[in-house]
Parts: sequence; C-alpha cells; structure tokens
Amino acid sequence: MSAALNPAIASIQIPERMKKLPVDERGFPVPYFVSWIDGKPEFRVMDPGAFARCIKERACWLCGETLGANMAFVLGPMCAVNKVNSEPPSHLDCALYAARACPFLSRPHAKRRELDLPGTAGYQHAAGLPILRNPGAVAVWVTKSYEVVKVDNGILFDVGPPLHVFWYCEGRTARRAEVIASIDSGLPILEDTCKMDKDPAAARAALKQMYLAVVKLVNRTTVV
Repeated sequence: MSAALNPAIASIQIPERMKKLPVDERGFPVPYFVSWIDGKPEFRVMDPGAFARCIKERACWLCGETLGANMAFVLGPMCAVNKVNSEPPSHLDCALYAARACPFLSRPHAKRRELDLPGTAGYQHAAGLPILRNPGAVAVWVTKSYEVVKVDNGILFDVGPPLHVFWYCEGRTARRAEVIASIDSGLPILEDTCKMDKDPAAARAALKQMYLAVVKLVNRTTVV
C-alpha cells in the first residue's frame, strides 16, 4: 500500500492482509472483490472471477487470502434477520475494518449510486431480492459455517449460527437503540416479500420468529 489513506480513515488500524491492496484516488483501499473498469476500481461492481474463487477456494471477500475456521459476514440488519447474504465471508479483522472504514457502511446517510455504471453490459444486482438502502447499522457475524444456495438469479449464502456478533454504526460500536431502529425501519421490506410466498400467512409467522430471534441477539450483543 503506497498511496496515502483518506484522512477520514487514516487513524483506523488496517489489517496486515489488507495492506497489499491498491488504494483508489480518494484514499480508500480497494477490496479484492471490486471490478476494475478502464483502469479504475468500480466499487459497485464485483469481479465475477473473485466471487467464484471466494466460493471455490474459501478466499476472503475483502483481502483475497485464504480463510481460517472462523469466518465473518458483514450483514445489514435485514440479512441478520433472515440469515441470508449475497456476499461471501471474510476474515474477522478484514470485516471489522470494512464496518469501520467503508464509506457506505460507516455513513448512515450515504446513498448508493446506481446510475452511470461504466462498461457494465453484464452488470446485475446481487442475487436474491437486493435491499439497496443504506442499512444505518451493520453486523459483523462470526460463524464457522455457511451454505451456498443457488437461486434463479445467482448465488446466496445461508450464514451459520453466530459465535460472536459485533454491531457497528457510523464506524463505531453501535448502541442497541440504533440497531433496533435500523431493523424496524427495514422490516417492511421483508414483510412485502411474504406476499409473494405460496403461503403468505406462514411466511409472516416465520418472519416474526426470525425478528424476535434477532432482537434477542441484539439485546445480548449491544450496549444501551
């Protein structure tokens, strides 16, 4: 890593594994999964080769090095509810760094740019039904297991039971109220998906149980 880091993240300790990553013109490390288009990193587009290698070789989504027994998923609150993610896991230290340093994750009011994607004829949203809002709070979900699930428009990951969960908001440890507010504000999105189920009532009942389970988890893993 030869370029200087952006002043906004310069004080955040970067993991050794991520120090080899290139730095963009703004001073942000470019994760392993990012596509390069016309010589510049396009953070909104994943490299399909990197995605495939992360699955096949158990490589870290953020640094590209081999994962160990424990893996960490960076989940928005809705993904923490249904335990489904569209991105492969990372090393814990890489995931914690992303939760603190990624501009989109650490700035609750940041908006995801969806217009003017350059040179992306094959571009598509993440598999499943992507939630494009800024989550406000994020979970770093540490687990020993996950399952790869093929869906109509790609691949999803069913995350395993958590060993630990770390909640972040604005690049710092999140408070319980912040996490609950983020979950509650996004829950209607999942409730809408229940309407498409073969048995909407059963889907709503299952969602309620998942909601109660994640709230119980938040109560155990956050501070007031």
